[in-house]
Order: sequence, then structure tokens, then C-alpha cells
Amino acid sequence: MDNLITTHLFSLQDESYRDFVAPIVPTVAKEKIIGIRTPVLRKYAKELCRAETGIDDFLSEVPHDYFEENQLHAFIISEQKDFSRCIAEVEAFLPFVDNWATSDQMIPKVFKKHRHSLLPYIEKWLSSGKTYTVRYAIGVLMQHFLGDDFEVQYLEKVAAVRSDEYYVNMMIAWYFASALAKQFPYAIPFLEQRCLSLWTHNKTIQKAIESRRISDEQKQYLRTLKRKE
Repeated sequence: MDNLITTHLFSLQDESYRDFVAPIVPTVAKEKIIGIRTPVLRKYAKELCRAETGIDDFLSEVPHDYFEENQLHAFIISEQKDFSRCIAEVEAFLPFVDNWATSDQMIPKVFKKHRHSLLPYIEKWLSSGKTYTVRYAIGVLMQHFLGDDFEVQYLEKVAAVRSDEYYVNMMIAWYFASALAKQFPYAIPFLEQRCLSLWTHNKTIQKAIESRRISDEQKQYLRTLKRKE
């Protein structure tokens, strides 16, 4: 069934879109990119989930050869309605995620109803040392724990992450920029006290200043917190 899925993916190929995607997912070789637009992949994932035939075989055939197979895998997981099955599939797939897009676009709908059950997994993913697993953990915290379920300890956990990986540090900056938009009084001390690495600190400020969710007064203050060392 997985070969049939791959064959079908090639039937959806848009080579001009492949040329567009290749530069923005530089960790994936261009020859491993088929070139399929995201809405088309999402639609195919839903069709496979409705058919409920051959999905398990496809999900077990990792690592996949092509970027779009990984994307499809992430979209299928995102459609899972049973939390226990979904989290098991996420755990099985995360070690094979090799780019930011697949990490960021694996957003299971079922997580929203089971947020607190996610916390032990987030803790484990944060300490994994694997670039896209750590990035995924921070993304889940950003999506589900900056609102009603927010706690300062989550900011502390993300601030404690230290990495030389661009895609981890960019996610930390994105997370703190979002935290400034949603929980400004709790997030701003992490910049005032220089809790982040220099690059991540300044990138956080840049992204926050670009946000429409942050007031002009807050942006003016953030500009005073830029660091040179």
C-alpha cells in the first residue's frame, strides 16, 4: 500500500512548486522533494484516514524517502481522534522528522482535549537533544499552554533550552514572541534578566516588534532591551 501511496503522490506533482519549496526546507535534498501543495496533501491525508486501509503500513515504513511522504505522515497523525493512538504515533515518528515544516505542521486536533496528558511527553521531548523533537515540544507548548493553561514554569523550561541549532533557537524566539503577545507581564522578565542566548534574545525582540498583537508602547520598551553582547 505504501508504494501505491508514493505513486499517487507523484501523480500530484507540481515541479514548479518543488522549485519553490526546496530553498525553504534546506535540510531536505531537492531530489527528495516531489513538489505537492500543502492543501492537496492535507486532502489526501483525510481521504486515506476515511478509507482506513493501508495507513498502518505506511506509518510503519519509516524513514520515508520523500519530503511529501513525511508531510503526509504528519497530516495523517494530525487527523487521529484517539489520543493514546495519536501520541504513540507521534512518538514513533518524531525521531524521523528531518525538517521544520514537518515538525511544525504535525498538529493533532485531539491534543486540545488532552492538554495536560501532553506534559510528560513535552518534558521528555525537550530533553531529547534531537533538533526537531525539541522544536516540536516548544511548538506544542506555544500552541496549547500560552492561554488558559499557562504557567510561568513553561517559560522557564523553554528558556533553559540551549542549542547550537538554528531551527531550535528560532522556535524559542517564536515561542517567547508569542508569550510576549499573550502573557507580557510574565514573559518580559526573561528578556530583562537576559535568560536567553544573545541571538535568541534579539530574534525574540525582532519577532515581537513585527507582531500586531503587541502594543506600540510595549514595542518601544522592547527596543530598549536589544543586546550587543
